[in-house]
Amino acid sequence: MSPARSAAAVLAVAGILAGFGTAGFLLGRHPAQPTRIEPIAPPQAPAPPAEESPQPHPIPERLPDFSLPDLAGVSRTLSDWRGRLLAVNFWATWCDPCRREIPLLKDLRRENARNGFEIIGIAIDHRDSVAKYAHEMRMDYPILVGERGGLEAAAAFGMEPVLPFTVFADTKGRIVTLKVGELHRDEAAFILARLADVGAGRLSIQAAREQIDERVRRLAVSRAAAGSN
Repeated sequence: MSPARSAAAVLAVAGILAGFGTAGFLLGRHPAQPTRIEPIAPPQAPAPPAEESPQPHPIPERLPDFSLPDLAGVSRTLSDWRGRLLAVNFWATWCDPCRREIPLLKDLRRENARNGFEIIGIAIDHRDSVAKYAHEMRMDYPILVGERGGLEAAAAFGMEPVLPFTVFADTKGRIVTLKVGELHRDEAAFILARLADVGAGRLSIQAAREQIDERVRRLAVSRAAAGSN
């Protein structure tokens, strides 16, 4: 699937896999195949039947730098937050798992502010819808908006348009992990702890990636087992 497709067509395909609880995958790895369910389409966009689970392209070693407008219309790039621990969250207002994780993202930002942690929301959506929803939810972290531009930004991370997904990077801009699907507090806590270990020199970035990969997979299995009982 090409990221050059029109925004309207891909947004329909990008209807969220609501049960997409597979663990995050790391640099150079492909995630386990997600369970296919009927996609949730954005308003007025018919959802075509699912054909294949999306396959990522290679994930870059470092945060790609691209430009998208913020809610005020000012063009921003990820390098504007150079030197910060970052979580780059791709979302949309019509995506149920995206909406569910917003309160957690706000909490994580507040709880980890003293460590220089910042969340950047990238909405693949219409500007008016994003502005209205961000106001209603009191989203206090930076939000960039793009329809076609948002899809191109997702492709820069090696991702097909599946939402939500969250990229965690250290202060040097190195991508430590990419979590596909709704982010949960236990996953986020472990990831942020490993980022702190990397920053303090207690853990190599490769070891952090491996530990996060293993832990998030275990948490996903436990969550799935609990849900089936």
